Amino acid sequence: MIKDNLKVSGNLSIKLYDENGEIKDSKEIPNLVVTTGKNWIASRMQSNTSPVMSYMSIGSGTVDPAVTDITLGNELGKVALANTGGYAVANTVTYDATFPPGTGTGSITEAGIFNASGANTGTMLCRTEFGVVTKAALDTLSISWVVSIT
Repeated sequence: MIKDNLKVSGNLSIKLYDENGEIKDSKEIPNLVVTTGKNWIASRMQSNTSPVMSYMSIGSGTVDPAVTDITLGNELGKVALANTGGYAVANTVTYDATFPPGTGTGSITEAGIFNASGANTGTMLCRTEFGVVTKAALDTLSISWVVSIT
């Protein structure tokens, strides 16, 4: 009997820089690929009519991620990915985003990847929640997010 257990998972690296480019905080965090994200992956296997993942959001929600999530708890900022659609190597796709000074300022506790630019819009691929990262007005937040299919 053949048994195949396909799994989609992710991990992200967060780096917070002050106005002088010095690292103030960094975290490595696992994430949850939500149901809408798994559905999106399946639909992209069949056609390319669904837009690629091209935006990352950060927020201040503190509710644990659930597979039924479709938005962040409290979105504070959304930016276009540095590499629209991500870049693929073997069984992984990496999404990179930078939240410049003045974007997403506050107590950051969550992040998500989406395929549309509007606040709380688009299909959510994945979501994570983490301990507070305090982003001041002049700080820059950089997130590199790797999604693996194993």
